[in-house]
Amino acid sequence: MTIALGTPGPEGTRGAMDALREWQDDGAPMQLHPGDLGWNHRFGTAETAAVVRTWSRGGRILAVGMQDSPTVFRMTAAPDAFRDEELARQLAEDLSRPERGVLPAGRVSVEAPLGLLLHDLLTERGWGLDEPWTPLFRDLAAPVEDPGVPVEVIGPERAQGFAEVLRSAFDTLRPSAAYWHAMSAGPSYHRDARCLGVFDRRGGAAAVVTVWSAGPGRPGLVEPMGVHADHRGRGLGRAITLAGAAALRELGSSSVRVCTPSSNAGGVATYRAAGFAAQPEIGDRVRPA
Repeated sequence: MTIALGTPGPEGTRGAMDALREWQDDGAPMQLHPGDLGWNHRFGTAETAAVVRTWSRGGRILAVGMQDSPTVFRMTAAPDAFRDEELARQLAEDLSRPERGVLPAGRVSVEAPLGLLLHDLLTERGWGLDEPWTPLFRDLAAPVEDPGVPVEVIGPERAQGFAEVLRSAFDTLRPSAAYWHAMSAGPSYHRDARCLGVFDRRGGAAAVVTVWSAGPGRPGLVEPMGVHADHRGRGLGRAITLAGAAALRELGSSSVRVCTPSSNAGGVATYRAAGFAAQPEIGDRVRPA
């Protein structure tokens, strides 16, 4: 049977997310998580479906990827397909050739978990390594310590505050209240996600986090977490991360993961302060221009 590359559409995206849920495991390397697709729903259901790609054989999904930006593609594969030669060769072709409709021409990056045979084939094709990222992990077998500050669940009435924190934390004008509404309307939000915030005395949002479960007994994901610039230096990043970890434990997650650029020293320090352990650095693969 040949391997088919597909763009699944809004309904098919649910199947891709279900496959990603099944593939999450505490022993697996950092990889694409269903929460990554859940967070991408901030742009809309149709818009998320348009950037998802699947590779299937005999009707079974073997790999799932998502175009995270025009030049960045994030992907993973089924655990028993990491060393599948036919899949690896198909992936290498589809990622390397713009006419396949996965990535444009020019310099592009691919995030793929360590251990995929794909890495060997991309090296043969001259792909290099991009800047290092630090994966961080915290086991959730034991109860999570109290964050030390009041934490509230963010609902529709707090959507604007959620956006304001992200704009400040990531120095961008893009996030809006519509982000929260679209994200929460996604296919898995109410089952798998929690959005939490710390608020100041006037009701302004000071720190926020969204966490995503992959189901009981599987690792959850932090995506995104941010602290408003006006409230930095007060330990709120640690506090809201602890609250997110506790929420994931309540959802049945076995652990929590996050990955941040190694150059983001403040972010790495915040996660470490919240009990996360840093794993060996990883880097995206880069196709030369």
